[in-house]
Amino acid sequence: MIEVLVSGLAGVVLGLSLAAPPGPMNAVIAEESVLRGWWSGFLAGLGAMTADACFFVLALAGVVAVVREAPVVRGLMVGVGGLLMLYFAYGAAQDATSTFTTDEVDEGAKGFRKAFALAITNPYQIIWWLTAGVGLLDPGRFDVLSGLPGSLTVSTGGPIIIVGFFAGIACWITGFPAALSAAGKRVDSFAPAVAYVSAGILALAGVSFVYDSVTTLV
Repeated sequence: MIEVLVSGLAGVVLGLSLAAPPGPMNAVIAEESVLRGWWSGFLAGLGAMTADACFFVLALAGVVAVVREAPVVRGLMVGVGGLLMLYFAYGAAQDATSTFTTDEVDEGAKGFRKAFALAITNPYQIIWWLTAGVGLLDPGRFDVLSGLPGSLTVSTGGPIIIVGFFAGIACWITGFPAALSAAGKRVDSFAPAVAYVSAGILALAGVSFVYDSVTTLV
């Protein structure tokens, strides 16, 4: 029973390690949350989570390993991702000077599509699945207290750690938009500020990814 709990918790930590770090994906979630409300922010997070589910299936099928051995394919994906980030950075800057309402259902659906498109071409997520993701799916056991008194074993490659992994992502895409949406309602200037910051993060990431793609392909 303890091993099951520890494996599930390890999966949650892995999910948070992918979802929580600052970057383009959280910039999109933040923008949607403060400008259009929790639901739009959650849908954006769900778009990113759906992309991870696709990577999970591709990893099971062995496609992720193929991408690791094909730098041209990776370079093209990075380039597409960079161009998308620059496009969405422009949109975020425009959003900062617009008026929004939280009942714009189409905007929430747009946030889902935007986040999914970015996530499926996001080099960070691709690299994560090429490294930690492979470890997540590879059946095995390891002691997290190795070298210390006692034993605390985590089982990888099983359903418990995988369920924990997606539960960790779900916790983040639920709680992060909720916190930002609440803050945005209390401070009128918070929403456009977050939109401008999101635009800056997306623009910097886009330039970096396009440069990485060019140096890889040329």
